[in-house]
Amino acid sequence: MFENFRVFETELAGKKISFETGKWCGLSNGSVVVRYGDTTVMVNVTASQKPREGIDFFPLSVDFEEKLYAVGRIPGSFLKREGRPTTKAILSSRMVDRPIRPLFPKDMRNDVSVVMTVLSVDMDCSPEVAGMLGTSFALSISDIPWNGPIAGVQTGLVDGEIIICPNEEQRKKSDLQLTVAGTQEKVVMIEAGANQVKEDVMLEAIRRSHEEIKKMAAFIEGVQKEIGKEKFTFESQELDPAMFEAVKDFAIDKIKYALDTDDKVEREARLAPIVDEIHAKFDEQYPEQEAKIDECIYKLQKFVVRRWLLDEGKRVDGRGIDEIRPLAAEVGVLPRVHGSGLFTRGQTQVLTVTTLGPVSDAQILDGIDGEENKRYMHQYNFPSYSVGETKPSRGPGRREIGHGALAERALEPVIPSVEEFPYAYRLVSEVLSSNGSTSQGSICASTLSLMDAGVPIKAPVAGISCGLITEGERWMTMVDIQGLEDFYGDMDFKVGGTHNGITAIQMDIKIDGLTMDIIADAFEKTRKARLYILDEIMLKAIDKPRAEVSKYAPKMFNMTIPVDKIREVIGSGGKVIQKICAECDVKIDIEDDGKVFVSGIDGENVKRAVSVIRTIVDDPEVGAFYKGRVTKLMAFGAFVEIAPGKEGLVHISKLDTKRVEKVEDVVNVGDEILVKVTEIDSQGRINLSRRDALIALENKKNEENK
Repeated sequence: MFENFRVFETELAGKKISFETGKWCGLSNGSVVVRYGDTTVMVNVTASQKPREGIDFFPLSVDFEEKLYAVGRIPGSFLKREGRPTTKAILSSRMVDRPIRPLFPKDMRNDVSVVMTVLSVDMDCSPEVAGMLGTSFALSISDIPWNGPIAGVQTGLVDGEIIICPNEEQRKKSDLQLTVAGTQEKVVMIEAGANQVKEDVMLEAIRRSHEEIKKMAAFIEGVQKEIGKEKFTFESQELDPAMFEAVKDFAIDKIKYALDTDDKVEREARLAPIVDEIHAKFDEQYPEQEAKIDECIYKLQKFVVRRWLLDEGKRVDGRGIDEIRPLAAEVGVLPRVHGSGLFTRGQTQVLTVTTLGPVSDAQILDGIDGEENKRYMHQYNFPSYSVGETKPSRGPGRREIGHGALAERALEPVIPSVEEFPYAYRLVSEVLSSNGSTSQGSICASTLSLMDAGVPIKAPVAGISCGLITEGERWMTMVDIQGLEDFYGDMDFKVGGTHNGITAIQMDIKIDGLTMDIIADAFEKTRKARLYILDEIMLKAIDKPRAEVSKYAPKMFNMTIPVDKIREVIGSGGKVIQKICAECDVKIDIEDDGKVFVSGIDGENVKRAVSVIRTIVDDPEVGAFYKGRVTKLMAFGAFVEIAPGKEGLVHISKLDTKRVEKVEDVVNVGDEILVKVTEIDSQGRINLSRRDALIALENKKNEENK
């Protein structure tokens, strides 16, 4: 029945991997089932027969679909089915999109869809890597025009050793989470999170990754030659050279004038009448081709910017090749919030606000990677007003989610552990104005905001981007690219890091790949720029984290209690813990391992709650003092609760320093009094003394007065 069924096997970093095709999904242009250990990912690629009309871009969609049955779980939502993709799924989609997109024909407008469906997960074998390799395999054997294949690997750094495709245990200990994709000749994508890894180590990890990539790309190319379909022909949307030359001859000097300013608003104001002039000149000459004329205008601007850079070493705003735009940094710009930082680079400006909360505020995750929650959340917003447009807000798109994740990845290595600083964090980066590199601006603003909030980060982090222009064998890089250099250039190489090393990388390119020389040059340029931003700008705004958190932030205390005492602290039906929370106005979270987190706005209330918990956990000691509440009056004395479930008797003779006739003359039910434990008898009954506590207080006061 399945006469075209084929299985191709090879190894990836010493682990068996197989590609099955010809059995499933027979109506796709290309389909493959990848089996990598017990990880199984199905990839299908399809293309429309005709180009989409009225667009000037290649319409590619890439989706990484997580199925919770792949890890034996039922979705936690009310509907009990997968809903919108998780952040991890969106990031995985983007990670596959970036290396394959530059290899499609630039003049194709047919819709292409890539769907990676995760069917089974082996935590030792990455489904993201399987999805990327399956995408390359499916596109290569399909009839969809594509200039692959590519391959990709994940790389770790464990105890100083570079490991290609680490297993789950190694990933937990790794100082590097690096994903590299490439062809047999060049690197086409880099994504990394790192624990302050030096540039030379990172470069070697990329080089080693590419060596493994070459083998897999060669394997896929061999399969393509054996069973690959002939690529279909498509209706080219290439510009008419004569039309472009006509527009160029008419408008090139005007375009040069319009672009030659460092002010984005001024540039757009200059361009608007020129665009109108071009349309007035050519709309009749080329009827019903207004979109093509707009494309000519775009291409002409790109031509001017690239010629300036390559031939004259000139940047649009007049800066030197290695010169950073004017910078400014501020902290504490908002009242009431727990921490705020404002970072400005040229006409790019980002405000980040930090909110601290109890550990229980950590985000609950419902994905396939085994991560159940995270206490550090970073979100990025890019409103239309930041670029002077009027689009309605529709929530974060994939780009916003990706930029927030990049900033989160850059800062995560310097976030203190829960034992050092028992808080959950939510950072929100609001882009106020955008002219390129907003994601890197959000890294800088976030560092400022965390320090302003009093978070004892291990080191400040800054971010910077590096651009690239290529022409044949010629190439040049430039630091801190603005919008036009991103739009018309060949690369946006983003690097975040501290004085000690890199914490995050994200590389976007529009060409067929980078050589190791280009990558090394980008690392050096971003390193120098990063250190300048840290030393000359950010640390002059705030040189270290504030000593205390904001008075509006919750005060936190963490402790560890014996596991067998958890039940006593919680109480039957939660009565004890609810009572502590109500009386002390705090929130208490207890984990299964005995870790206790107490939070509240008033620090004294937090201390009081902690004292109560310690009293419950630790048996009262003779000679210790406690603040208790009177629960019952008897003729012979008063019963006082020093902790939920722990009560003692203050005999009438021990109620005051003077003689007491009636208990009611000194205390009433509900009164809070300080008492001292004088005896715990053989039956565990606790005898208390208010008189001894009063004498101790008086003696302490006298000592202080001396």
